[in-house]
Amino acid sequence: MRFFFAKADRILKRPDFLRLSKYGKKISNKHFVATYCLGQFENTRLGITVSKKVGNAAARNRIKRFSREYFRLKRHLLAGCLDINITARRAAAGLTSEQTFLSLKDIFDRIPRSNNH
Repeated sequence: MRFFFAKADRILKRPDFLRLSKYGKKISNKHFVATYCLGQFENTRLGITVSKKVGNAAARNRIKRFSREYFRLKRHLLAGCLDINITARRAAAGLTSEQTFLSLKDIFDRIPRSNNH
């Protein structure tokens, strides 16, 4: 099992984010919105979007750090090769790491495990 988070595991390019928003399915809860669709690569990739409406730079970076860490530890539970974009809502700004992980667990648990979505 790989527990590192390499550059190949990230969604970094604008066209990838646009493809996700156009063709992806959405799952949301109080703190996050996840958009996902089948990826074009052989591994599951993660993108994180946190707008300035969520908080200052420290708060936004904290949310991104917690999201990357959760994905790094739980990626092996996702089947197939998905592209997933996690978008933080304003309510995510005040969460502790434990609360963030619980909220992300809720989202990731609802992403289908099979490749036929």
